[in-house]
Amino acid sequence: MWILQQADAVAALPEIVLAVLTLALLMLGVFRKGDASDTVTLGALIALAITALLVIFAPDHQAVAFHGALMVDTFAKVMKVLALFGSAAALVLSVSFMKRDGSQRFEYPVLILLATIGMMLMISANNLIALYMGLELQSLSLYVLAAINRDSARASEAGLKYFVLGALSSGMLLYGASLVYGFTGSTEFPAIANYLTNNGATIGAVFGLVFVIAGLAFKISAVPFHMWTPDVYEGAPTPVTAFFAAAPKVAAVALITRTMMEAFGAIQPAWGQIIVFISIASMALGAFAAIGQSNIKRLLAYSSIANMGYALVGLAAGTQEGVQGVVLYMIIYMIMTLGSFACILAMRRKGYMVEEISDLAGLSRNHKGLAFVFSMLMFSMAGIPPLAGFFAKYFVFLAAVKAGLYALAIIGVVTSVVGAYYYLRIVKIMYFDEPKEAFEPMDGEVKLIAYASGAFTLLFVLPWIASPVIAVAAAAAKSFY
Repeated sequence: MWILQQADAVAALPEIVLAVLTLALLMLGVFRKGDASDTVTLGALIALAITALLVIFAPDHQAVAFHGALMVDTFAKVMKVLALFGSAAALVLSVSFMKRDGSQRFEYPVLILLATIGMMLMISANNLIALYMGLELQSLSLYVLAAINRDSARASEAGLKYFVLGALSSGMLLYGASLVYGFTGSTEFPAIANYLTNNGATIGAVFGLVFVIAGLAFKISAVPFHMWTPDVYEGAPTPVTAFFAAAPKVAAVALITRTMMEAFGAIQPAWGQIIVFISIASMALGAFAAIGQSNIKRLLAYSSIANMGYALVGLAAGTQEGVQGVVLYMIIYMIMTLGSFACILAMRRKGYMVEEISDLAGLSRNHKGLAFVFSMLMFSMAGIPPLAGFFAKYFVFLAAVKAGLYALAIIGVVTSVVGAYYYLRIVKIMYFDEPKEAFEPMDGEVKLIAYASGAFTLLFVLPWIASPVIAVAAAAAKSFY
């Protein structure tokens, strides 16, 4: 019994360490006299770094913990490191903003860490109960983060909308999980896979699968479960929106990928059709609904919906190449997104944030560096070669073509062309419109993340950058095969 417990502790060591450090930082914030925000934020960044090192240097062999509830493999390690990086970057982006906004409090980094623990559990979840526990730990933290600025009516509204719709999606997920358990006799992914291999796609299991996918689709804001995204993105403080758009999306995509490939891999033709529909609907709505947006955060909300549709193209293929495409897409998407929100955080005049796309007018004449970086990120999101975003789309579309999903790949290319309109419109406004009043100088940490993201996007075409990233994605995909 002791050996089993020791094995569990080793497999789940990063999560255990992060949980202990989070509780320690919470106690520090509660009992320290005066404002402990800066200390807790620094401690949170150190905790995330320590956890990332534990994940990276964990044993390479596949391991399960807590009677199979958690799975630790290469896929889990890659996606956990990505989620930890996203959380740390979002935390760095928020430091100056929260001080200036007057909403700095020590609970903020603690909530980020709690959400990150939830994400790590989601990524390693190997049964339906662990899946739900990880998802809810992340979600409860995100609901509070959305409304962290209690003096803002918009933030409070965003948090309430997210909570109400999130509760609905959790109910759908639980109902689906109970149906799957009832018809397969187990909550464990390997046991579910074994049942479906022997019995095929029974009606009850497929019904449960549909509700599970609906609950998970909400978490990645895929159509038709996207309705919360534009309002929450616009209403939440900008660094919180940056966090929502980055790390939680990585964890949710990892979760839906593991659930489909591990538990329901035997009935891929059944869930493949659902994923294809969700993917097409997300790409189409994200492309067309963003055209009329005037608020930059709402535009990026619809952009994220479209991007989740592109990521799901790889999952719809249901192949090793498809999963590789999903992992690569999420790596590039997260870096582009963090860079884009860093540029948005630089949109500040007279001490106040501005969010209208028209406020970017003539940016190239007032701030050449920011305009160039933002343009590169927009070109990359549009999928224009030779930037990183082109390769992200290329790999998922290639996987779809090899899997015989020609129509899905064609629709993906068409919606990319439509989506390019609103990305290029931002570039046009920055370079060709009459300049408005210049923005205030960028904060150092915001400039670092914006420029680093722009450099990655621009230089990804170089083999010494692209090859290691593609190799990591391939190794992650191999975990399922």
